[in-house]
Amino acid sequence: MKTLHLHLLRQTLGTLAVTVAVFTFVVLLGNVLKDVLDLLATGRASVGLVLHAVLLLIPFALSFALPMGMLTATLLVFGRLSTDGELTAIRAGGISLVAAVTPILLLSVLLSGVCALFNCHVAPSSRVAFKELQNEVIRARGFAGFAEGRYLDFGSLTLFAKKIRGTNLSEVIVYQVANGRRQLDLWAPTGNFTTDTNGWPELLVLRDAQGLVMVNGSQSPFIAAEWPTNLAGFHGESTAPKPTDMTFRQLQDELALRRTGGGEGSVSPILVQMHRQAAFSFACIGFTLVGIPLGIRAHRRETNVGIAVALILVAGYYSFIILGQALDTRASIHPHLIPWIPNLLFQGIGSALLYRANRGTG
Repeated sequence: MKTLHLHLLRQTLGTLAVTVAVFTFVVLLGNVLKDVLDLLATGRASVGLVLHAVLLLIPFALSFALPMGMLTATLLVFGRLSTDGELTAIRAGGISLVAAVTPILLLSVLLSGVCALFNCHVAPSSRVAFKELQNEVIRARGFAGFAEGRYLDFGSLTLFAKKIRGTNLSEVIVYQVANGRRQLDLWAPTGNFTTDTNGWPELLVLRDAQGLVMVNGSQSPFIAAEWPTNLAGFHGESTAPKPTDMTFRQLQDELALRRTGGGEGSVSPILVQMHRQAAFSFACIGFTLVGIPLGIRAHRRETNVGIAVALILVAGYYSFIILGQALDTRASIHPHLIPWIPNLLFQGIGSALLYRANRGTG
């Protein structure tokens, strides 16, 4: 039995390492193309800084790649074992399927603990560190960092201009976010700014500005023929991360603050993020329970088939996560419970399929 368990673990761990590496690369590639290339576009990003940025994105990618890799690994390994007749030999030796796959199930529990660490702490912290690094590089460029069609952050205040001619701006958007809510959201057809000795925008003046401002907890219309603001006051300002970038401990603190009335905004988006992090940590267990019997039933060795099945299942799982986040402001329907639905479905269906496969009726 020990030899069998080691054989199955070696097969699964070897395939898992490859699939996690592939999925990490795919997830990372999307972020590199979107975010890291922005750093390169500034002209001040050294090779070392770019590597640092990529390393900060790896935990975020791993939080998604680990469950996907575990599902794909079980589909491929047990599909191959079924095709090669090894499972038939195992049953002929009087060993039940459940007894044979126990180490794989324990591995999924261990990986769920690793996923919990990444989802609740490492990935959000790394993501925030990456964004801070990104902003530091842009700020280091001074005025050169302010380009047409690009957003420029001044702490909690963000500035965008469609056209820039010297210090004159056209089609300007300015918004400010605090405690996860927009405090200011303005648009102006024209504006201009002055710079400090380092060439960094200092005093911004918008003309014919209109939009919304937060007054006593609610948004109110705002119109001004001329709206000046001192951007220097926002330099180096530290802002709290958005709920999607908070660690589980930060979400707990924010939830307590909002429940006591000390924070702005509904508690529902915070609950959704907390339950998303917790529920997604159990994905490895559900994916393993589904992957083993589906791999056996498929009777295929082809890698592309296993990956295709895995992607379909992953898409179904993530659709519930996306749905919960999309409905995070509708507290009446309890959106924080939606991320748990795929866990119940995958673990319930997977357990039933594994039971049938163990009896030889699947």
